[in-house]
Amino acid sequence: MSILNVNGLKKVYSTRLGGNKVEALRNVTFSVEEGEYVAIMGESGSGKTTLLNILAALDRPTGGCVILDGKDLVTLKDSAIAAFRRDNLGFVFQDFNLLDTFTLEDNIYLPLVLAGTHHKEMKRRLDNIAKKLGIAELLKKYPYEVSGGQKQRAAVARALITGPRLILADEPTGALDSKSTDEMLRLFADINRGGQTILMVTHSIKAASRAGRVLFLGDGEVFHTLYRGNDTDEQMYQKISDTLTLISTGGDIK
Repeated sequence: MSILNVNGLKKVYSTRLGGNKVEALRNVTFSVEEGEYVAIMGESGSGKTTLLNILAALDRPTGGCVILDGKDLVTLKDSAIAAFRRDNLGFVFQDFNLLDTFTLEDNIYLPLVLAGTHHKEMKRRLDNIAKKLGIAELLKKYPYEVSGGQKQRAAVARALITGPRLILADEPTGALDSKSTDEMLRLFADINRGGQTILMVTHSIKAASRAGRVLFLGDGEVFHTLYRGNDTDEQMYQKISDTLTLISTGGDIK
């Protein structure tokens, strides 16, 4: 069953003086099944950031629709968007987006505090997630006291604690070293195997090779898709690499 349907998505920006228009997205159409792990790749300027902002209900498209769990984000009233985003979406960012004046525990609790969740319920959820992510001993520490990989684990915990329908990840390994990247990708795979739907935007072939499907975005639209099938991570890595080489050299992608 599709949890996310994007149909004919368009986004046109006007320059400051309104003289020129930039078409960031022209006809983006795809769907994501419940429990799927999808990566989106594309060169700078391909529309990835614009697409992610629209999927996150942070921006509105010029045309088309985004239906998440049966609700069209495009038609949601401004007063309802924040609550819908909080209740249905989890976010993992490249730069963690943790508050340095809060402990990791309080950072993770934040979306539940905003939702008015009872403290006993918040603690029950956190205890379970912290053990799975290996950060139970770090919860009283502040972001500046832990490593990048540990910060990202806390950010993942914050994304998961609301029980979101969809996790949106924006370059989640972009600020991590090689070892932390491998740990984070294993973590994402484990989370997905547990049934969590993930949509990840990335430049990293290694990160994308862990997904079940890769969408390639260019000139504002999805122009190619790779499916994992029975491929290993190594085989998926090679398929992605070959595709990117063809794109960069102007070759014919079949």
